[in-house]
Order: sequence, then structure tokens, then C-alpha cells
Amino acid sequence: MSTAPVVTIGGSAGALEPLVALVAHLPADLPAAVLVVVHVSPDHPSHLPDILSRSGPLPARHARHGDLVEAGRIYVAPPDHHLLLAHDHLRLSRGPKENRSRPSIDVLMRSAAYTRGADVIGVLLSGMLDDGTSGLWTVKRAGGQALVQHPEDAAFPSMPLSAIRAVSVDAILPTGKLAPELTRLVTTPPHPRKRSDMNDEDRRRLELEVGIADGGNAFESGLLDHGTPSTFTCPECHGVLVGVREGPVTRFRCHTGHAYTAQTLLSELRGSIEAGLWNAVRALDEDVMLLEHLGRHFEEADQPELARAYREEAREAKERARGVRQSALRAGQIGHDRRPALTRDPRHGERTAAHELE
Repeated sequence: MSTAPVVTIGGSAGALEPLVALVAHLPADLPAAVLVVVHVSPDHPSHLPDILSRSGPLPARHARHGDLVEAGRIYVAPPDHHLLLAHDHLRLSRGPKENRSRPSIDVLMRSAAYTRGADVIGVLLSGMLDDGTSGLWTVKRAGGQALVQHPEDAAFPSMPLSAIRAVSVDAILPTGKLAPELTRLVTTPPHPRKRSDMNDEDRRRLELEVGIADGGNAFESGLLDHGTPSTFTCPECHGVLVGVREGPVTRFRCHTGHAYTAQTLLSELRGSIEAGLWNAVRALDEDVMLLEHLGRHFEEADQPELARAYREEAREAKERARGVRQSALRAGQIGHDRRPALTRDPRHGERTAAHELE
């Protein structure tokens, strides 16, 4: 197994600017490979490698299945493919999505932690919700190091905040300090190695989950034996979800392989509630249209009593539709007003303890 460090970087909304700034300040002779996952649309070509190549001295390109990992190069996950590290080469997969994403930050970081252990450095940038928290937790659990963009420096602080609250990160840094710290970590001999905190069960589950992301059969692999049965169902395939505990956080995976953090599962559930309410509004509107049509029909047929009855029923349906419509309009804001705001800190610099932000 290679002992050269590997840098894994993940980001989502708002991550392009800090990623470009980070790459711009890495040295041309960086003795580490850089693997990047940024959430991109599966329906459009990605120009991220070209942007990164122009931004700094390290050449960047989309990863290809079977690529040998070389120091001083940047490998970017292509759209709609998970990027995995398998010892000294890369693998691409269209395995089950995680948090509705493919590529997934968690998949990359877990696979790197599984094969390289303490030689992995995980970096999490701006983004919404909490993809990357599980992967960064695994990197730390395997003995690697974890850096997080400072939430106050991030356009979308949700992903950094989630990681800080769940993972004992090594540093919380503004964009301008990420590249110098990475360079220091990978160029200071000897590369520091930390003991893995994984037990045999952790290792077996990690191997199973890396295999699922690589296209393995979650059900046949025995996924249901490595989690706690839940009453929730998968938003994508409606399969049963099992809970997987990682430190203070529980996430979920279905027996076909899709995976969700609790926060993303909650977001999907609320989305389905809103969709259901709008579907009810649509049905009630159609009910009103049909009732009014029948009212006109019976009025033309000189049956005024039936016409009045249908029009009264239409009026009642309009009232019901109005109430359901208001519920649908409010559904997207459920819980937002009760979530704590980010506490500002005038230092705006490095932090090493999550409680400083809480």
C-alpha cells in the first residue's frame, strides 16, 4: 500500500470559488494526489477540470476508470459517476446515489479512508445540507486528517457546520489558509500517521459500503445485518431503511443501496409532503371545475335545484382548496424559523473545537 498522502476535497453549492482559490496556491511539486468531488448536474458536461487547470500549476482532468493515482495531479469526478480510490488506482461507478447525489463526497472519502487509512486528508468546502460529514467522520476514524472551510467564509455554511458538529476536525480555516495548511501537511516529513479507531465491525461495514458504491448488491452483501431497522422508507425506491450510527450521527441506507443522512431524509420527506399537498390542490381544483360544469349543465337543462346543489358543493370545494393551498405554501418553510443562526466570531480564523461555533 502506498504511503504517499492523498487529498480528498468535497463541495457543493458555493464551492467553486474556494476550490479555485485553494488550487491556485498549491505548489507544482505537491507530493500528493488531489481527488475532487463537486456536486454537478448529470445532464450537462462539466468544465471543472479545465477551470482548475487554468487556476493553478497542477494539471486537472476528469478521472477515468482504472487511472493510476499520481502525485501532483488533480482528478475530478465526472458527472453522474461516483469516484472511488482503490489503493493506487481510481474506480468510477454508477452505484446507488447517496443523499440524491452521484458523485457523492461521502463515497470518495470512505473509499480513500478504507484503502489509505492515515494517509488521507479530507477537506470539506461550502455546500447545502450535510453530504461529506459521514465521509469526513470515516477519514478521522481511520486515522486521517480533516480540514473544513470556515462556515463564516462559506457561501453556504450548512455542510461545514454539519461536519464541525459531528466530527473532531483538525482545523477550521478560511479559504486563504486552506492551501498553506494542506501543503504543510503533505510536505512535512515524516507524514504524520495516526492510529485507526476502527474496530472489526466498523471495518466490515466500511468494506460493505464501499462495495455498494462500487456497484455491489447491498441486499446480498448483508446490509440489513449492519444497521438498526427503522420505520422509514427510501424516498427513491421505497425500500426499507436501516439506521447506521456514526459517532453522534445516525444516517440511513436502504436494502437496494441508496443512502441518506437524517437531515437529507427529512428534506426529502418534507418535499414529498409539499408535493402531496399540491397534488391535493390540483385534485380539488379539478373537483371545482367539474362541479361548476355540472351546475351549468343542470341549469341549461331547467333543473335549478340540482344546479344550485352542485354550485354550493363547488363553493365548499373552493374553500377546502384555499385551505390546502395555504398549507402547501407554508410547507416549504416548516422548521426553518426555529433553526439557530450561525454565531459570528470576530477572529474569523482557525478553530479546532466545534463547541466554539455552537
